[in-house]
Amino acid sequence: MRTLKKVVLVDDDQVNNFVCESIIKNENFADEVISFEWAEDALAFLKNITENDISNFPELIFLDINMPGMDGWSFIEEYRKLPVEATRQCNLFMLSSAVDRKDIISAKSHKEVKDFFSKPLSPEILGFIKEEFIAI
Repeated sequence: MRTLKKVVLVDDDQVNNFVCESIIKNENFADEVISFEWAEDALAFLKNITENDISNFPELIFLDINMPGMDGWSFIEEYRKLPVEATRQCNLFMLSSAVDRKDIISAKSHKEVKDFFSKPLSPEILGFIKEEFIAI
C-alpha cells in the first residue's frame, strides 16, 4: 500500500495530536504529519500552499469539531473557499470526541467531509481509510 505524502491534524489537544502523529508514523501511513492546535493557523498554512505550491497540499486532514476560536464547522466554511484544484485531492475527515448524534449527522452532511471518526485515532481507522478512500 502506498504512503501518503502529507497529513494535517487540526485539534487543540496537544496530547491527541502527539498520539495521532505517533500512530500515523508507526503505521507508515504518511511521510509527513503536521499538527495545528488552532484552526486559523491550519487555514493560513493551507492558503499559503495554494498560493505557492498547490502540489504540496495535504492528501488528508483530520479535523476536530470543538476547538477554541474557530471550530471545525467554521473551518469547513473557510476550507470551501480554497481553490478546488487543491481541495479535490484532499480527504477531509472529522476526528472528534463529540458524541452528539447531531454533530455526527452534520459532519456527514458536509460534502467536504468524507467520514466521521470518534477519538482516539487507531490503526484500524487508518486501515479503513486506506481501503475505502485512498487510491492505491
